[in-house]
Amino acid sequence: MAIFPPENRVWWNEPLHRPEIIWITVAFLWGLVMFFTMIYWHFSGQQNLSNEAYRIFPEVYAERTEAMAEKYTVRTETNLDIPVVHPKPGTDVYMLARLWEWWPILELEKGQEYRLHLSSLDWQHGFSLQPTNINVQVHPGYEMVMTITPTQAGEFGVVCNEFCGIGHHTMVGKIIVVDK
Repeated sequence: MAIFPPENRVWWNEPLHRPEIIWITVAFLWGLVMFFTMIYWHFSGQQNLSNEAYRIFPEVYAERTEAMAEKYTVRTETNLDIPVVHPKPGTDVYMLARLWEWWPILELEKGQEYRLHLSSLDWQHGFSLQPTNINVQVHPGYEMVMTITPTQAGEFGVVCNEFCGIGHHTMVGKIIVVDK
């Protein structure tokens, strides 16, 4: 029994029994299957973002985001007058995180490719695009860049999924995808 110590204190020299050999073999083979499945899925699963990360000063990132918003603003939304920007397809689009908002609201065209830049001005935040399953950690001093092509029209919520303080529950943003 396993409750009591083995009679022979050098238990690793004991011969393996048939059920033990079978379970060790099954576990080893299953481990190999899972390992190679992860490698295969990484390349053919089409779920991995093509992301890049660069160091950047928060002030520089804020300037780039504000310049893009000024250039492409088409209207404002909410009682806070958050700009809705509609950049040209193929351009760089910027969204910044700061206590407790995602800014600005992006309006993208379905089927068009964009380079989405994300960074934080203050704390670590989490970028979670709902209802899709895109999750990215956003850190101050780092600019995350990913190439995206929206495949369906609609409104998508951007939620901070990394606790960032007392107003964390209010940190939501929006990406609108329009059918052109």
